[in-house]
Amino acid sequence: MAGPLFFPLSSGFMTSALIHVNGLKAALPMRADLEAAGIQVLGIATERAKLLQEVVRHAPDVVICDEPAPDDGLFRTTLSIALTAPCPVIVFTGDPDAAYIARAVESAIHAYAVQGYGANRLRPLIHLAQARFRHEQEQRNALQDVTARFEERGLVERAKGILMRARQVPEDEAFQVLRTASMHTNQRLGQVAQQIIYSARFAEDVNRCGQLRMLSQRLVKLYGLQLAGAHSAQNAQQTQDSVQRIDANLAHLGKSLSQATYGDLLGHVVQTWTQLKPVLQGTQASPAPTSAVALTDELAERLLQGAERLTSQLESAGLAPPLRVLNLAGRQRMLSQRFAKFAVLGMLGDSALTQHCDAGMAESKAAFEQALTYLNGIPLSTPEIHGGLQAAGLGWLTMVAFARDAGHQAGAQRLAGLQSLATASEDLLEVFEQLSAHYERSMQVLAGT
Repeated sequence: MAGPLFFPLSSGFMTSALIHVNGLKAALPMRADLEAAGIQVLGIATERAKLLQEVVRHAPDVVICDEPAPDDGLFRTTLSIALTAPCPVIVFTGDPDAAYIARAVESAIHAYAVQGYGANRLRPLIHLAQARFRHEQEQRNALQDVTARFEERGLVERAKGILMRARQVPEDEAFQVLRTASMHTNQRLGQVAQQIIYSARFAEDVNRCGQLRMLSQRLVKLYGLQLAGAHSAQNAQQTQDSVQRIDANLAHLGKSLSQATYGDLLGHVVQTWTQLKPVLQGTQASPAPTSAVALTDELAERLLQGAERLTSQLESAGLAPPLRVLNLAGRQRMLSQRFAKFAVLGMLGDSALTQHCDAGMAESKAAFEQALTYLNGIPLSTPEIHGGLQAAGLGWLTMVAFARDAGHQAGAQRLAGLQSLATASEDLLEVFEQLSAHYERSMQVLAGT
């Protein structure tokens, strides 16, 4: 089928029009009449199926249709124009059916002339269609403004609630924080509120995924202490606590994250945890100690890698650079436990395992210290964060010293050294738990600035 015919004219007219007719011959008088009336004709569309495409292409001031027998296709097309490239639409028709007149009003037709085409009515109808179109747009803009203001109030209320919980402040102070952030970022109050809601959601999910990374390493550290003979009620309680936290975090993420977007990544983590959990709890047959360590650490590594992928995707999706800082602070928790895990497993007596653990300790130490230097050097800080980073530095040096000393000890002294190392790693973990909470609640993270 041949395409529509267009006859572009020179520019210079006040009003431009695109003509749509069922046949080329019928368009010629209308084109001449429009030009005589001072209207620039941008083209003549003879195919209704391509009318929307040509409206988008030419962006006319008005679309004029000659439709002796209107039908549903006409009304669908004018609605599509209103949604895609809004402009005044005029329809000339000889069909006075009242039902079609009602459809025309509902289908974004601004002038529906039921007595057929008339050259003497062109300019008045164009003016009428333009006036109705402007009025329609003004009403739509007013409605959108009212709707936006109503939605903005709801966003502000939600953001105030987040700030009240995160910063432990009353409602008035939370609102003042919002106003201050709005002025400093030169954004509407609703925009700041929406950013806080959005970032708070991602910040919590990033934090919980970061906890999964840490807990995978903490559990193997505690398992290694058990194999080494460092039994204690505290270690048993920490193991139980870690298992419960993983279960709780996976349950939360299962409800919070989009199944379509993150279901495959979260599913991998859940599957790995389903395999690791019974090994840690001793519900499977107990293999030899070396095999037990290898199996447990392999599954924990899979859990760590799965949680790392999920955390990285959430950080990227958050679209707020401060989430990277939250992720990094959370990763320090994992690295502290990973270093302690390798230190413990390396003292279980297997030479191949010891060599592997020495390399793991060196890698974890380098990554931890590099990240600690970075966190100390960025401006994203509060007195609580500054104090926490100082405590983290001291705690890290203490844990490294215990690991070094335990490596040169034997017998009961080594066992005591391992327990001191474990205690130091738990102390450092607590510091970074608090730091991660401070970062998650910081205004810079919540406001995405």
